[in-house]
Amino acid sequence: MRDISGDIGDVAILGVSPDTQKRQRNFDDKHSLGFPLLADVDNEMAEAWGVRGEKKMYGNTFLGVIRSSFLIGPDGCVEQAWYKISPKDTPLRLLEALQAV
Repeated sequence: MRDISGDIGDVAILGVSPDTQKRQRNFDDKHSLGFPLLADVDNEMAEAWGVRGEKKMYGNTFLGVIRSSFLIGPDGCVEQAWYKISPKDTPLRLLEALQAV
């Protein structure tokens, strides 16, 4: 998302994760994201947006955040929702959606 921020006009980018603010700050320092990261350590936001669910890794099942992205219009309504999306595909989908408008 950082790499396309100059191509999306006045669209605001926000990141949300269950990591603490300190861990997010360290991540941002390492990767120079250039957009705000919101800490959802209690998973309230993930639950409300329906992006917390069962995940599997190395044969183990656990509850976690399902990587998702949302395009929210000026009226506050969700225009596009992409669930189980890879970080690589997120900017591509956003650019496609913005070009279609």
